[in-house]
Formats: sequence, structure tokens, C-alpha cells
Amino acid sequence: MPYNKSTHLTNNIFYFLIFTFLFLQGNISVYAQVSKTEIEQKISSKGEELKKINEQILENQKKLTETQNQKQSLTTEVKKIDSTIKQIDLGIKSSEIVIDKLGYEIESLQGNISESEKDVMQKEIAIGDIFRDLQNKDSETLLISLLKNKTLSQGIFEIQTLSDVNKKLVEKIDELNKAKEKLSGTLQVTATTKDNKETEKENLKNKKSIAADIKHEKSNFLAQTKNKEQIYQNSLKELEKKQLEIALEIEKMDSQLRGQINYKTLPQKAPGLLSRPVDGPITQDYGATKFAQKAYAGKWHNGLDFGAPIGEPIYATANGVVVSVENQDKYCNKGAYGKYVAIKHDIGLTTVSAHMSMYIVSQGDIVKKGQIIGYVGKTGYATGPHLHFTVYDSSTFRIGPSNSCGPKMPFGGDINPRNYLSL
Repeated sequence: MPYNKSTHLTNNIFYFLIFTFLFLQGNISVYAQVSKTEIEQKISSKGEELKKINEQILENQKKLTETQNQKQSLTTEVKKIDSTIKQIDLGIKSSEIVIDKLGYEIESLQGNISESEKDVMQKEIAIGDIFRDLQNKDSETLLISLLKNKTLSQGIFEIQTLSDVNKKLVEKIDELNKAKEKLSGTLQVTATTKDNKETEKENLKNKKSIAADIKHEKSNFLAQTKNKEQIYQNSLKELEKKQLEIALEIEKMDSQLRGQINYKTLPQKAPGLLSRPVDGPITQDYGATKFAQKAYAGKWHNGLDFGAPIGEPIYATANGVVVSVENQDKYCNKGAYGKYVAIKHDIGLTTVSAHMSMYIVSQGDIVKKGQIIGYVGKTGYATGPHLHFTVYDSSTFRIGPSNSCGPKMPFGGDINPRNYLSL
């Protein structure tokens, strides 16, 4: 064949394009792998940062707990406030790291989605090719397949090939279904991760607001005491007198209402009926505990206390409707429940979450189990950040005026939360 310069040039261009395409495909694949590795490293790095911050939060929480046992003085109180401010600042940093980490996780998941979609498409194309092969042979009967070949062995070989194609089709369809399940799972995880990121953004915003409130409270405290120990001690005596008055009123009413509990209409004891309201250990139990006998005028603790850092989310323990929200510090600062949320649940129980730093629901709101309703704090009669959680028989529960602390005091026949909580 005579040499054709034009044909030779065309062939060279064709091979060059093929080579370039393959080279770029390889580079894109390598780049994607490098990018994925970098994202995984960032996720791991953020995980380590978060671990260190959480360790600092726990250490600060431990120191804050230790100060609660110290003799009350102006200096000690300022240390507590400063420690609380440090704790919420660490909580803010924790939320920022969580948001970054979730962002990288979403980026990684989106890469997985892209790969899964490509895998599904390739498998669909492969199945399409197999279907076309089957359609081409569909009009032929087994007899024709045998007769059209020169030898019997060739005919049997063609029939065997057709059987292999069918088997391959079944295998490819199974692979496709698995690929689609994997894609669906990844999409669900991605959606959940995006929701978690938005929730953490809201937590961050609220923690910053809580931090601003605490710093404002410190300024007010220093202004009121004028940085003088005697003024602080005088105000402390007045506060203790008020706390005693409130405690006696609450226990007198609650003890009467405990006698009205109809246990026949209550749900049977079933731990897990109510979910855990906050992440944290129980620091004080329900009832006539040793601490209650010593520390409370009524000698009775009407709920469970959960130790948790300030700004930690508090969750609704079951579906229900918010029947009251209040900041009792407006009427009796550091005297009662502080900021609380009361929820009447669909199961004959009403719960009160108290000493919040912030509530984010309103009276009349319908809440779902696991929904954030507020954040841990130390408002009201609380020596340190914690959640006070009470469970009442709904038939005995009411919100009424208090002789000692404003118009919206929760009263009711309290029940041991351990009967229903998932602990």
C-alpha cells in the first residue's frame, strides 16, 4: 500500500487523543484519591481536636464541681463565674470544631455519592449490553441454534454461551441492586449529617448568646457587691433565707399532691419510656437522699440531677406539648428552678427541666422526642451547671402562683424518674 501522508497524520492525531484521554483519566482518578485522602486526614484531625477540647471541658467541669464544696465567699463566687465562662467558651470552640468536621464528612460523602452513581450507571450500561445480546438471540429456538451450525458441538457451544449470558445477566442485576442500596444508604447518611451540621450551627449561635448572658451577669454581680466581701455575705444571708422559704413552700405543696397520685392510671414502670434528657451522669438521686436530708429544708429531692457542662443540649424525653416556660430569676433570683420548661406528654406524665441557661421552645409548642428544648445552665437555686429533671403524674400537675417566687411555679405529685427513664 502506498504511503499516504494524510492518513498517517490522521492516525497519529487519533492515537494522541486516545493517549491524552487515558492519561487524563488516570490523573483524575489519582487526583480524586489524593483529595479523598486529604479529606479523611482533615476529618481525623478535627476528631483529635474535638477529643482534646472535650477533655478540657471535663477537666474544667471537675474543677467547677470542687469549688461548690468550698466556703462561700466573694472570691470563690467570682472563680465559679470565671470557670463557667471558660466552660461555655470551650463549648463554643467544641461546636465550631464539630461544624468543621461535619463539613468534611459531607464532602467525603458527596465524593462517595459520585462514585456510587458512576458505579450504578456502569452496571446499568453493562446490563443494557447483555439485554441487547439476548434480544439478538431471542428469535432463535434451541433447535435452530443446533441446526444452523456445521457441527453438533458448535451448536451446543452456542446454547451454552446463551445460558452463560443469562447467568451473567442475573449476576449483573444483583450487583446493580447492591450498588443502588449502597447509594441509597450513602444519601441517607449524607442527609442526616447535613441536618446534624445545621443543628450544631444553631447550638453554636445559642452558646454564644449564653456566653454573653453569663458575662453580663458577672458585671451585674460585681456591681451589686461593689467587690466587697461584707456586702456579698449580707446578700448571701438574705438569699439563703429566701431559698428556705421557697423550698418549704414547694415541698409542702408537692407532698400533698404526691398523696393524690393515682398509680392505676400511670404507665407501668418501663425504663426507656422516656429517653435521657441530657448527656451526663446522675449527680443526685430522687427522694430522701443523704444530701437532701442535709441540704434541703423539705428533706426531699423531687427529681434527678444530671451533671453536664453549661451549654449542653437538653432534649424532650417524649412527645408532648409545652405547658409552661419561665425564668423564675425575674422574681426570686437564685431562689427556685430558674429557667425551666414543663412538658405534658401523651403518656400521662409531665416533665420539668430546670436550671437552664436558655430555653428555645415556647408555651403551646408541640415537641417531639429527642428535640432540643434548651441548654444546661445554673440559673435558679443551683450551685453549679446541671439539669434538674422532675417527672410528675399529669393529673396532679399544675402551674400556679407562688407566695415566694412569682406567678408560674410548677407543682405536682412527683414520681421517681428512674421508673421511666432510659439510663
